Amino acid sequence: MPPQDAEGEPGKPGENELDELRRRVAQLESTGRPAQQRRHPLRTTGSVLLIILASILSILAVTAVWARDQITDTDRFVATMGPLASDPDVQQAVSRRVTDVVVQKIDVPALVDQLSKAASQPGVPPRVSQLIGPLTGPIENGVKSLIGAAADRVVTSQAFAKAWTDAITLAHNAMVKVLTGESGGAVKLSGDQVTIDLAPVIDQVKKQLVDAGLGPAAKIPTVHTQFTVYSSPKLQSLQLYLRLLQILGNWLPLVAVLVAAGGVYAAWNRRHALIGAALGIAAAMLVLGIGLTVFRTYFLNQLPPDVSPGAAGSVYDALVHFLRKSARMVGVLAVLVALGAFFAGPSRIATTTRAACTTGVGGVRQVAEHVGFRAGPVEPFVRRWKRWIGIVILVGASIVFVFWNHPTGTVVFWFAVVVLALFGVREFLAPGPGLAGLERGRPGPPPPPRPGAAPQPGATG
Repeated sequence: MPPQDAEGEPGKPGENELDELRRRVAQLESTGRPAQQRRHPLRTTGSVLLIILASILSILAVTAVWARDQITDTDRFVATMGPLASDPDVQQAVSRRVTDVVVQKIDVPALVDQLSKAASQPGVPPRVSQLIGPLTGPIENGVKSLIGAAADRVVTSQAFAKAWTDAITLAHNAMVKVLTGESGGAVKLSGDQVTIDLAPVIDQVKKQLVDAGLGPAAKIPTVHTQFTVYSSPKLQSLQLYLRLLQILGNWLPLVAVLVAAGGVYAAWNRRHALIGAALGIAAAMLVLGIGLTVFRTYFLNQLPPDVSPGAAGSVYDALVHFLRKSARMVGVLAVLVALGAFFAGPSRIATTTRAACTTGVGGVRQVAEHVGFRAGPVEPFVRRWKRWIGIVILVGASIVFVFWNHPTGTVVFWFAVVVLALFGVREFLAPGPGLAGLERGRPGPPPPPRPGAAPQPGATG
């Protein structure tokens, strides 16, 4: 009986052994180095340390870029602080502060006292004086309520929102001075407090009170009262840190990427190192998000008694909004890189997934050919340069992403979708073997022993 190969078909003696040797050589070539050469503790330790350092630097890099944007980008700053004009806690705090200032300037108790004295003048019926006496308190409270209602109408109006946005836009340069330890403009640094001048708001309340018939309000002078946005004895230290982050904002992201690349390059198994670096950066972004939440509680606990916790919390949330979005973006990008590195590997899950996708794209290609599609000379060109086309897709996507202005997690997701679509087009123009080729590449069952042949080592029976 003629010898049979792994598929049960007749074949030449030793053909299966030769196929097995070729398969093992291909596996060794795919790994790049023999196993004993890959075991180098110093090199592995250095790679791990660099990856850990890159993960730590990624937190500083994201924070530095956020600080730099808040300082140098007016549109970014307005997008951060503008929504505060519609925040109920901020509106309530501003209204309360404006009401207190107007009540002080009008001197409501003195106004009520003048009314009582006028009622006791000669010629005024005694009954009027008797009625006004017990109503002194209610009249005073009524005037305060009138002022408070006018202040509420002002701070909840669209005009206030526009005035707020215009003010912070014009005051952006002053905010830069605040973050660098200087002062001036509508936003000022007073000791350990960051304040905003409420003179325009008080002027609007004054006009509304005059229109409502409260004549003494017309005598209110121009008042430059301050609304405290932030107060902390550690403000000077925070300014020092911000200045340092501003300087490093342009360099820390590049340094973090280079350190991570060094850790991947130093590893024996660079694909595994790339997965580890990506997951380390993703974990660092998770730590940053948790840290922002924990620091919010600390921030509110440090507020002085006269500052509204609700308004301060809204200010804090607004300030770190884009920092949280940046952390999510970097985290999503890192997870996608880790998934890409995993599915590019030689594991059974990765190879089966790639083969299944290739088979699916090949099926679409067959349907297209049935309706008249012809790739023509494009197919041999794509097949010849298939690997380099994939490299060009990845490099091009990376360049576009780097120059994208403030990418978000959604942008990262759609970038991944577009990259996968381009790889799908590449596979459509030059389909691979798919699952069928994967099955052919796997070793088959051992051939049956030939008559008279000695059993192989390890064979049973």
